[in-house]
Amino acid sequence: MGSYDEADSGTIGVINDYEDSQPATPSMEEPKVVGAAAVQAPIISSYNDKIRPLLDVIDRLRLLMVMKEGIQLPTIVVVGDQSSGKSSVLESLAGVNLPRSQGICTRVPLIIRLQNHASPRPELYLEYNGKTVPVEEPQIATAINIATDEVAGPGKSISDIPLTLVVRKDGVPDLTMVDLPGITRVPVHGQPDNIYEQIRDIIMQYITPKESIILNVLSATVDFSTCESIRMSQQVDKNGERTLAVVTKVDRAPEGLVDKVTADDVNIGLGYVCVRNRIGDESYEEARKEEARLFETNAHLSRIDKSIVGVHVLAQNLVRIQANAIAKCLPEIVKNISAKLDANVSELEKMPKALTSIADATQAMMRIIQAAKESLKKLLWRGEFDEYPEDNTKHGTARFVEMLNRFSDELHNCEESNLSKDFLTEEIKGLEDARGIELPNFLPCEAFLRILRRKVERISYLPIKLSEKYWDYIDDVVMSVLTRHSEMYYHLKVSAKGAAHNLVQKLREQSINRVKEIVEMEKLTGYTCNPDYMMEWNKLMKQQDHFMNQISGTNMRPLPCSVDLEGLGEIQIEHLRKHSDVSILQQAFDLKMRMVAYWKVFKELMGPDGHGIKMMLVESPAIVAKREKLKNSIKVLKESKDSVAKIMDGIVAYDACLV
Repeated sequence: MGSYDEADSGTIGVINDYEDSQPATPSMEEPKVVGAAAVQAPIISSYNDKIRPLLDVIDRLRLLMVMKEGIQLPTIVVVGDQSSGKSSVLESLAGVNLPRSQGICTRVPLIIRLQNHASPRPELYLEYNGKTVPVEEPQIATAINIATDEVAGPGKSISDIPLTLVVRKDGVPDLTMVDLPGITRVPVHGQPDNIYEQIRDIIMQYITPKESIILNVLSATVDFSTCESIRMSQQVDKNGERTLAVVTKVDRAPEGLVDKVTADDVNIGLGYVCVRNRIGDESYEEARKEEARLFETNAHLSRIDKSIVGVHVLAQNLVRIQANAIAKCLPEIVKNISAKLDANVSELEKMPKALTSIADATQAMMRIIQAAKESLKKLLWRGEFDEYPEDNTKHGTARFVEMLNRFSDELHNCEESNLSKDFLTEEIKGLEDARGIELPNFLPCEAFLRILRRKVERISYLPIKLSEKYWDYIDDVVMSVLTRHSEMYYHLKVSAKGAAHNLVQKLREQSINRVKEIVEMEKLTGYTCNPDYMMEWNKLMKQQDHFMNQISGTNMRPLPCSVDLEGLGEIQIEHLRKHSDVSILQQAFDLKMRMVAYWKVFKELMGPDGHGIKMMLVESPAIVAKREKLKNSIKVLKESKDSVAKIMDGIVAYDACLV
């Protein structure tokens, strides 16, 4: 936002009207003695009727607490270091006495609404905690202290809950300001150790919005660049475009003040105004008279341009800057309110209607259950992800394929799939353990089964782990879907999630038990009706003679250390030459090839990318043919129905013509 010192084209023409109605600021050439009638005139002698409604609108919005809806309002925020004279400035503008004490006298944000009121009797009241309390003028300070204790608690702690002081009085400028606690770094007795951080947070909350106008109260007795309030305002308004500085206590340090306010080393974009604080029991009229005399007669202060001195100039500048800010921000405020209203109405319309009967509640529950069921079908069955387009974790069918692929990789890469390691060692041991009375050249079935059982046992954890992952994932998706569909009804959400979780866990247990049962069945017997098994075994057995020749090493020098077998790769064979019984080596080779062929068929059922599972689920040719036949029949019948309908329409039209 640009500087509030200049009205833009949207200022709706009222600012100039207001400025034209104000008395001209005296020039430096005017007489140095100001008449009593002049100093006793009201701070603001008149106010344009066109501007008053703007401020009333903003005050009404503030009363409605529209800022809680994220709508920022133009606000004059008064900040200053402790003992900078902040309270004295506000008293001079409002014409009433505010609380004073050693240390922090403002413990909560105090919204001061000044309204120029022609009635001879002032109207003053406090608004806080949802109530309005009329106040007599002499008791204002006491009433504010009582209200502060009620809001912030007794003692010296602070709070960000505001009070509002409404002053309707003849001669006051039409302004709304927020007075914030003075900045202090050292906590006094009764204040929390982090008092500075608390005050800082409140101040930053009010001055950060770009709509805020910062009135920075500076004492003439200090170096402006060292003021904590300047440091804070520069954090949010680096160029000072919405910061106005009022310099107090000018009578205590008049030397060099003119240079300080003209050099502007701290970037005060809206300029400076120098004022004299009211002292002791001075009346406001007396204080203004002394202020005018001081700036006219003091050797140092009289050098300051008269357009930036005096409480009346401060009031005029604040009224002008405030009016410009309101006119500048009002279109955006209206736009933001409309946008927020539309968004809230849209959100409300999306919410389920309030339930007023058992029948309504039952219908709502059935709708939620049906919607959740449909969502789960999309995610876990049909592979439709329109409800969760960005959340890949909910894309069930895709995640199932990932889990199958990982299972396939683990199965193919496990130790049992390494067919060349310690080649024939396990088979020879199995044959030796199974020796007994038997026909020559017959492989003992028990040897094959023992090896098969050991292999199945060693990989049995893999399908169980896959099943557990499947059901854990399903449980997560079900809980997420139920939460989304029942979010509006807390008790239903809790009950539905509990019931669904129990059901999923029951099915999970049944599924895992079934997998364990299948694994145990694989251990009972070696059996397959897959024709690929015999084809693979026969192909592998064709290499037996070559394998045995390599082991015997007849007419081979040096003896080969390995042999390359199709389907197995390079096999180390030196460890097999210690076996003198050629027949057991032949039987071991036969047994190994049977196990390799059997294991290959088993692994192909869980091939890469789940193709093995897909093959098992391929429909029979009869089912495929029936589906295609039905599709063609439906197409023909639809076209026939349309054709008949057109003919019937023609007959009806013809009969109508005859009649």
